[in-house]
Formats: sequence, C-alpha cells, structure tokens
Amino acid sequence: MRVGALSAERPVVLDDDDSAYSLSGLTSDIDGAFLAGGGIAAVRAALGRGELPAVSIEGERVGAPIARPPAVVCVGMNYAAHAAESGAAPPERPVLFYKHPNTVVGPNDDVLVPPGAEKVDWEVELGVVIGRRVRYLSSPDEALDHVAGYVLSNDVSERALQLEVSGGQWSKGKSCETFNPLGPWLVPADEVADPQALGLRSWVNGEARQDSTTADMLFGVAVLLHDLSHYMVLEPGDLLNTGTPQGVALSGRFPYLSVDDVMEIEIDGLGRQRQVLVKA
Repeated sequence: MRVGALSAERPVVLDDDDSAYSLSGLTSDIDGAFLAGGGIAAVRAALGRGELPAVSIEGERVGAPIARPPAVVCVGMNYAAHAAESGAAPPERPVLFYKHPNTVVGPNDDVLVPPGAEKVDWEVELGVVIGRRVRYLSSPDEALDHVAGYVLSNDVSERALQLEVSGGQWSKGKSCETFNPLGPWLVPADEVADPQALGLRSWVNGEARQDSTTADMLFGVAVLLHDLSHYMVLEPGDLLNTGTPQGVALSGRFPYLSVDDVMEIEIDGLGRQRQVLVKA
C-alpha cells in the first residue's frame, strides 16, 4: 500500500493480520524499479525476519498502491455482455485504448466531474501491474510470469467525450483528471490463485449495478499480455486495465452519474473503493 497526502505517499505492507509495517527502509516508493528489482521478495524476507517497523495507518489517506505508472493501457469490450449493452458485437481481437497516467488517484479520493459533463460512467475492472518487461512473448503460457500483482481499478469514463467527440479514439473520454481510482492495495501475483476466477461488483448510491466474474472475460489476462506484447513493450510499473462487465450507464438501464453521487466497487481479495463525485 501507499498512504499519506497526495504526492507525499509512504510505502507500507500489510501482513496477514492487517498489521502495517513501513517500507521506507527498503524503498522510497512502490514503482517499476522496486517491482522489477525483486522488491516484493525483499519485503517478504524482511517481514519474515521481523526487520520492518510497525506503523499505524489509521485515519491516513490511502493512495494508489503504485506510484504514477509509466503507462495506463486499457482493454475495451472485454466482456461479451458489456459489448452487447454497448451496442457492439464481441470483438475478435482485444480493443486497445489509453488513459493518461495522471488519472490514477487513491481508491477513496473524490472523482472530479469535468465542466459540462453529462455522461460520467463507472467501470469496475481488474488491474494488472507489470513486474517484468513484456516483449514479444512466445505464448500466453509465459505471460503471467511478468505480472507483479493485481489491483482494483475504476475506469471512470465520460461517454460523450469518448464516443461523440472522440475523433475515432476513446481516450478523450477516459483521461479526465481523477478518472482512474486505484487500490486500496497491490496483491502480489502469487497470492491470487487464478485471475480468471474473481468476482467483481459495483454500486451507485448503494444500489447494485455490476455483478460478474473475471471468468467471463473474452480475453484473459495471459492472452491479453501475449497479444499486447506484439504491439508494444510493457514496462515494470505499467498498469493494464482489463475491461468491465455489463451493468454500466452506457447500457441505458441506469442513469449517468451526477455531482454528489457515490460510486463503490470491489473485487474478491483486492479490496473495495468508494468515491464521491464533485465538480472539477
């Protein structure tokens, strides 16, 4: 985890009993260099030896569990039912778009509604954090060895900017400030038995919206990483958002978000988020 004021977060680790320990003696932050350099293994070893100082994080702001990622790569329409509610056929290949890295904020930070926005939408997603460079993988079988861990991600979207004034690309509606709450924690990859067996859910103002499982992905995490590795090089610390299931406002079944609305999302084992929408 990373806790503390925005842009001044401190790295900590939670043990099995939710006790928190400072990582400041091991690393200045949880970033690509830490992940690629065996940081998770070093933390486990230090924790096992009792070398990490215990700290209290009660009342602390929770930041995004990774420092600003070099890239936020996203996959669209990766659940068949979501593609259908969006009015599209399931894609034959992964649909790719980007969010600006500065969209990443803490899991409980306010989400800022852009001036004039009328179609703000929620999207609970499994986030994948890269731990080793991903480049021209020979098969999906080796893909998960490159994952540092998994995170809970809210791919907030403004659908008018995404679809009506997009110019053919989606990133305008995805890159507004605060549009990617992340966390509360990074769960190491080997502590997630199967990334394709996780329940994911969302609520708006306490009313259920999404309730699905990552088993319903059209392209699983390993397949996505293998596919993407032939178009780009993913670096340690990069974030991959893997798509959202059905149940968003774009479906027409629910109203879009307004100022003062509350979004809540969760994924099994990856924690829960809560954001209030406020004017930018």
